[in-house]
Amino acid sequence: MRKPRWWAELSLLAVVYAAYTGGRLLVRGDEASAVEHGLAILRFEELLGIDAEHPLNRLFTDVPALGIPADFAYASLHYLVTPAILVWLFRRRPARYRAARTWLMVSTLLGLVGFTLLPTCPPRLLDPAYGFTDTMAHFSAYGWWGGEASAPRGLGGMTNQYAAMPSLHVGWALWCGVMLWRYGRTPAAKALGVAYPLLTTVVVMGTANHYLLDAVAGAAVMGAGLLLTPYALRLTGRVRGTAAVSRAAETPRVVEAPPVVSAGCETSAGERIPGQRSVTTPADDTYSR
Repeated sequence: MRKPRWWAELSLLAVVYAAYTGGRLLVRGDEASAVEHGLAILRFEELLGIDAEHPLNRLFTDVPALGIPADFAYASLHYLVTPAILVWLFRRRPARYRAARTWLMVSTLLGLVGFTLLPTCPPRLLDPAYGFTDTMAHFSAYGWWGGEASAPRGLGGMTNQYAAMPSLHVGWALWCGVMLWRYGRTPAAKALGVAYPLLTTVVVMGTANHYLLDAVAGAAVMGAGLLLTPYALRLTGRVRGTAAVSRAAETPRVVEAPPVVSAGCETSAGERIPGQRSVTTPADDTYSR
C-alpha cells in the first residue's frame, strides 16, 4: 500500500475538522431541550448512584491546586495530544496510520450525530441550585478562557456549549490511549496510554463540563467507529480503485517497437537479430548479407 502523503493527509484532516466544527455550530439545540436532557441524565445517574460529577466538582472548586491545572488540561490537551499522536503514527507507524486516522474521523462524525440528536446542557450551565460550579469561569483569571467553556475570551460564539453528549474529549483521549498502548514500545508509553483517558474522564467531570454518562457515550462512539472503520476503508479503496481505472483508460497507448529475437531464430518481417547491422541490398535481392 502506498505511503500516505503528508500534504494530502493534512488537507483531509483540515477539511474533516472544519466540517465537524461547522456542524457543531449549525446543530445547536435550543436551551430548554438541552437543559431538559441534561437534567434527565443527572437524575438517571442519581437513581443509579453514579453521579460522580458532584464530589469531583466540589473537590476541584475547593482546591485550586487541582482545579486550575484541570482547567488548563481541559482547554488544551484535547487539541495538542491528538494531533501529536497522529503525527507520531504517520512518521513511526505508517502501516497503521491510515486505519487509525479513519477510526478517529468516523468516530468524530458519529459524535456530531449525537450532538444533533441529543443537545445536552453540561452540568456547569445548570441552575446553581443543582450544586455545580463552572471551574473554568471560577478560575478564569488564570487562563485565556472566559465563562464559555474553553473558548478564548470574546470567542464564545464560536463554540456549541450544548454539545456535551457524547464527550469527544473522552473519546479522543481513549483513541490516543489505545494508540499508545498498541504501538508504544516502552512501559512509559503504555502507562500513559492507560492514564491519559482516565485522567481526561476525571477532568471533564471535575470541571463540570460533562456527566459520567457523557464519558461513557464518548467511549461507545469510539467503539462504534472502530466497528465501522473496515467498511470505511473498503469504501475509500473502491473509490481510489475506480479513479485509478479511469486515469488508466485516459492514458494514450504506447506503440511498441518491433521485438528483438535471439540468435539462431528465424526472423519475421520487421524483426532483427540483436546487434545486426542494417545492410542496403539491390532491389532484386531477397536476403540480407
